[in-house]
Amino acid sequence: MRAIKDSVHDYIEADGVAAALLDTEPVQRLRHIKQLSTIRLVYPSANHTRFEHSLGVYHLADRALAHLDISGTRADTVRAAALLHDIGHGPYGHQTEGIIQRRLDRHHDDVAHLVSNGEPGAVLAAHGLDPDRVAALVAGHGKLGQLVAGELDVDRMDYLVRDAHHTGVPYGTIDHGRLLRALTFRDGDLVLAEGNVATAESVLVGRALMNATVYRHHVSRIAGAMLDRASARLLDTTDLDAETFARFTDADLLAVLRDCPATQDAARRIRNRDLYKRAVWTERDAVPDDVATADYRTVRDLESQVADAAGVPATAVVIDTPGAPSMPESSVRVTVNGDTRRLDEQSPLVDGMLASQRAQWRFGVYTPDDHVPAVAAAAERTLGLGPIDDPPA
Repeated sequence: MRAIKDSVHDYIEADGVAAALLDTEPVQRLRHIKQLSTIRLVYPSANHTRFEHSLGVYHLADRALAHLDISGTRADTVRAAALLHDIGHGPYGHQTEGIIQRRLDRHHDDVAHLVSNGEPGAVLAAHGLDPDRVAALVAGHGKLGQLVAGELDVDRMDYLVRDAHHTGVPYGTIDHGRLLRALTFRDGDLVLAEGNVATAESVLVGRALMNATVYRHHVSRIAGAMLDRASARLLDTTDLDAETFARFTDADLLAVLRDCPATQDAARRIRNRDLYKRAVWTERDAVPDDVATADYRTVRDLESQVADAAGVPATAVVIDTPGAPSMPESSVRVTVNGDTRRLDEQSPLVDGMLASQRAQWRFGVYTPDDHVPAVAAAAERTLGLGPIDDPPA
């Protein structure tokens, strides 16, 4: 039994397959992937890692299994999946996920190639566990997969509380203890027991407020978009292969960006927080539908058009469209008067939270400070934007 001190859950006890998996390379690599990637450029104390988070997810999964009276091999499989659920992340986590999806056609939840091979596969086999079953749970498949990757998963419970703790922002401090005790299975679905509509609403509100203040902060969005474009240039101008890129740590990626002539400036700017500024930052009604919903390739083409119109280098314009607002927590299932209902069918808060997300939606065009006036004017003309205010400071 290993007792590990955690900043959120106090002591986390790991034994059996979990203790053995902790020392494998894919799990140890997570010590070098920050949980909040570029958000730490906004909140200086947000330096926690995906390793800490994975331990927390394992801990909450263990508590949920005890509450649900699940034991034996089934429980060990869930524990292993909880601990391994983030090993598919690339450097800077979600900020490079788009690059990896486009180059390798793989989401971070697709971990079968990592779970089945090398150390994790050997550890799982030594403990009588099926690596394919573990990978399936990480992807959210099956009844027990809902605990690891679903609307009521322990992943969400940990990251909301952990991110709130390390940023100092209180909105994500949900009552995960109450959530765990309220979990039950009904007709194969993971639901919250009778009397827990407010418990489900608390997750919805917590996520919505963390989105507004933390996850979608404009500084993080700018840095993340710059990192995406720099990573694309890195792969396009060097012989670095996408598989190697996907296994980098945060420090590995920044070092390689720094050493590549095509990405040196971006690496310096991200390292020193000398980021592009907002030339455009506008609401949904000011953005034509075809621009607001443009796919990645179209966005890159639009960046080149705006840069040409502004007379600046193509690398000096980054367009950031956040996509349609979504709230997966609204589909959480709760028991009400003996019936199982979706939260959005039961709670009037859902409509309010969705309206809030729509009101917070912003379209951004970013550029170095000295290009802001020219790029703002060019973007308005080229993209057909409605009347926009002066660029924010």
